[in-house]
Amino acid sequence: MARNIEIKVKIDAVENCKTRAAELADTGPVEIVQEDLFFACSEGRLKLRIIDGEAAQLIAYRRSDTSGPKLSEYKIYETDEPRVLRDTLELSNGVLGSVSKVRILYIVGRTRIHIDSVQGLGEFLELEVVLSDKDTEEEGMAEARILIEKLGVDEDKLVQGAYFDLLRDCK
Repeated sequence: MARNIEIKVKIDAVENCKTRAAELADTGPVEIVQEDLFFACSEGRLKLRIIDGEAAQLIAYRRSDTSGPKLSEYKIYETDEPRVLRDTLELSNGVLGSVSKVRILYIVGRTRIHIDSVQGLGEFLELEVVLSDKDTEEEGMAEARILIEKLGVDEDKLVQGAYFDLLRDCK
């Protein structure tokens, strides 16, 4: 199963964060419009990520809902028929809710930096340090912490859970 270390932070100074990310990045920025549909499942989370309204990824994942760097284990299935997959999952599992966002993607080595504008929530920075089979969680967590420091992000604004949880808690 694929693994990464994730960290999510609420940000106020979006332009400053974009500037710092661009200075560190090997590639980017790339703007991506995403809609994540969350489905009922017995273990972990299951979401269908529709990308720019055309392609999609079905993502099953498990991770703790703690703030700070955390391990995420996931599997991804890609499709160019998001409507068919959405309708099938909705019929069989039921939709719990959705998250709409515009994501600005930068890549620094093996780390994906996301600056997300989430409808109904605001602006966030998310890091995903992709781990190989040989990498330890500790190595990924150390890398995430270094990048957070370089990006000048306020660690007091670390976020627990998924955007879906935050939106649900706002209601």
